[in-house]
Amino acid sequence: MQLIINTYGSYLQKNGDCFKVKADDKVFEVSCKKVSSILISTSAYITTDAIKMAIENNIDIVFIDDFGNPYGRVWHPKLGSTVLIRRRQLEKGNCLDGVELAKKWISIKLQNQKEFITRLRKNREDLKNELTEKTNLIDLSIEAISKLSADNIDEVRNKIMTIEASGSKAYFEALSICMPEGYKFSKRSRDPAEDYFNAMLNYSYGILYSIVEKACIIAGLDPYIGFLHSDNYNKKSLVFDIIEMYRIFGDEVVTYLFTRRQVKNEFFDPVPGGFSLNKEGKAFLIENFNNFMNEPIKYKGRMIKRMNIIQLDMHELANSFIKEEG
Repeated sequence: MQLIINTYGSYLQKNGDCFKVKADDKVFEVSCKKVSSILISTSAYITTDAIKMAIENNIDIVFIDDFGNPYGRVWHPKLGSTVLIRRRQLEKGNCLDGVELAKKWISIKLQNQKEFITRLRKNREDLKNELTEKTNLIDLSIEAISKLSADNIDEVRNKIMTIEASGSKAYFEALSICMPEGYKFSKRSRDPAEDYFNAMLNYSYGILYSIVEKACIIAGLDPYIGFLHSDNYNKKSLVFDIIEMYRIFGDEVVTYLFTRRQVKNEFFDPVPGGFSLNKEGKAFLIENFNNFMNEPIKYKGRMIKRMNIIQLDMHELANSFIKEEG
């Protein structure tokens, strides 16, 4: 489970082999064996004993801002797996392998988007033509990605990003079409979101960033050595690359919360230029997001929780980098 600290002035400490949390007038304990990560989204106190117990039990402590973006992490100093994985990861960015990986990841993202809109279309006969038009546009992007070729990623990076942006534009237009009145939106917007849907979606993506980064580290991958996203100073390029395949998890959770009319306007606060989730909204989203991620689905021939899919894929990616070393 993820331990979420989102109440101002909360106090996190160690009590035996349990984390003890004091929030307002409430106190509860949870065994460290049941915690996979700790997310802190507000001003809180944490003791060094609690930090030490988290490190000793391979539990990362992630600090996220008002929009759900991770801005800091407490993690043990050991590298995951062998350094050879990082060496091979760096090498692949300069050859055809890097191009094929980038194409594969974006193709998976676009295919996920197409399949989701197709599912939404089944129960919306009145929107069938509009939604079909959008899936056809996504199909064009998938086809364009497949036709790209180059010897290294630098030659096609901008082309991939442009094609992906075109497909995603059609995708989000389709999602807006499916929204109830009062929640439709004109475009993707970030930090701050210009509407309620994007405010909640941004926060779900922020949680996913943390999950993907942890999966990369555990698998022995370097979060900063990417293929598609540029290698800017202190930019976790690989995390930005990898998350593209899993954004669909956040999309599904948030879309269904809106289409099933479970979202309340009271979940959002106005901020300069837009909206952000407040404490009540964050708690609502996190509970539903965690339930969704802990649901087992059939994946590669077996039942596996969505949360574990990301870790499984990252181990497979890392192993693919060094398999020829035998």
